[in-house]
Amino acid sequence: MSSAKSATSPVLDAPTLFRTVRSQFTLIEPAVALSPTRIQRIDGKLVDLSLFRSKAILVNFWATWCPSCARELPLLQRLSEIVPTEPLEIVAVSIDSSGPDVVKRFLRRLQIEQLPIYLDPEGRLARNVDGEGTAPFVLYGMPISYLVDRYGRIAGYLVGEADWSSAEGLKLLRYYTAA
Repeated sequence: MSSAKSATSPVLDAPTLFRTVRSQFTLIEPAVALSPTRIQRIDGKLVDLSLFRSKAILVNFWATWCPSCARELPLLQRLSEIVPTEPLEIVAVSIDSSGPDVVKRFLRRLQIEQLPIYLDPEGRLARNVDGEGTAPFVLYGMPISYLVDRYGRIAGYLVGEADWSSAEGLKLLRYYTAA
């Protein structure tokens, strides 16, 4: 991936700053085109992320063993309830290798019912920072969310738990849904 740059850098028509207690949204400049990528839904069906072209995509990587992820998933579900008609696709991707049944039990415990859930146990979509491979996303920490713009370019990321349904989060998301 190319060098990352803070969202606070002076760029004309730049997205607004979105930060949490521990992190802030980091722009990737230049944005990196997302190659055609197929991902498995929790029901086993494969979906190509290019189907969401013309929508911004919030790709969130999480795991059942991650306490911050357990706090963030309900926030993502709330976001999906706030923006159902906006050109935004939320893709919540479990990196658990323990299988879909473990993921389903975890989601039931959190009462996650409306959020689209995907699986990436083999690391085809995301790879560790020190890992090799061609996965388009890098796991700098957990959870981590990437924003893909409406043209299929990876625009930036935020490491750690975030409330994307907050005023600042929605403002950033709407920047990318309108762009």
